[in-house]
Amino acid sequence: MENSSYVALSLATVMRRSMDVAANNMANANTAGFKGERVVFDSYLHKGDAGEDNGAHFVLDRGSYLDSTQGSIQHTGNPLDVALQGEGWFSYLTPDGQQAFGRDGRFSVDAQGNLVTQSGARVLDAGGQPVAIPPEAAADLVISGDGTMSTPDGGALGQLGVFEVPDLQSYERVGGGLFIPPGGGAPVEAPLPDRATQVVQFSVEGSNVQPIVEMTRMMAIQKSYERAVNLMTTGDDLRKDALKRLGQA
Repeated sequence: MENSSYVALSLATVMRRSMDVAANNMANANTAGFKGERVVFDSYLHKGDAGEDNGAHFVLDRGSYLDSTQGSIQHTGNPLDVALQGEGWFSYLTPDGQQAFGRDGRFSVDAQGNLVTQSGARVLDAGGQPVAIPPEAAADLVISGDGTMSTPDGGALGQLGVFEVPDLQSYERVGGGLFIPPGGGAPVEAPLPDRATQVVQFSVEGSNVQPIVEMTRMMAIQKSYERAVNLMTTGDDLRKDALKRLGQA
């Protein structure tokens, strides 16, 4: 295979990966607390004969990163809906026993009095323990800006855990906007400085994916992928034609 085909193949591979990421972003455009993902790619120069800089430029997939842009805060009026304004992350205990982090604050209280997410993950407090709320207190729950939960008469019920996760970029996505430590390792977390993140009751944070922007990006990716495929097809056709002519000579 000639360099032109290798170059086109490298571009097509990266564009396919980019399309998968963009499609996942679009699918979660309405997922509360979802953070978009962006693909990072680079150019690699394969030097030509005698080490000269006249070789081929290949496209390399360097991985992806989390777009941490704040999503819009949407008022719901539900006392168990909580949004984060700032850099912090909620911590959860998933049904399979893993500690995960996310920004989806659409909570409810189950039959056992546990504060849980819509997927059934238990919400953890500032000490890393599951939050328990008396069912009779759920409708009138008061949550302050630092996550402190109390009854209307001031009775303390605990504090929502809001954490900083320094190496979150290396964490694995497990769906629903949740992240778990890579390889099942122990999570690295730390309490946030005072007022670094504001807890907003009666609200949820929307996805930071902008559907129109993401759709435009998907269209550009599709065009780049088609150009790469056409280049490979053209190269194959030229080689077939050359072999045919040589056979007729």
